[in-house]
Amino acid sequence: MSYEEFKEKVGSVILTKEGNCPVMPVIKMLQGKWKLQILYELCIKSPMRFGELRKILNPITNAALTNALKELEKDELVLRTQFNEMPLRVEYSLTEKGKELLPVFYAISQWGLKYIP
Repeated sequence: MSYEEFKEKVGSVILTKEGNCPVMPVIKMLQGKWKLQILYELCIKSPMRFGELRKILNPITNAALTNALKELEKDELVLRTQFNEMPLRVEYSLTEKGKELLPVFYAISQWGLKYIP
């Protein structure tokens, strides 16, 4: 997409609670050391259990992973499913809203492959 196409699609200034940049609320939602990595892993393989995520995201702590997953669940990007069985089993997957990030992750990865050695 060219700069001109972007300007045409976005139009004039879009005002949000964060100001005139519609990207800032998204950045605020996704900011944090682990959130993007968690979402990316769930894009690759979903559902995943806590231990699987913890192993892949090493050296993340249990507390940091728990907090990030809770925030992503609160923002309706990740679904936590608890199964009534022993031992207790919990799985995390992307919600429909979270799955809408798939093309965004693809575009970012393509940009990275092109510009980051």
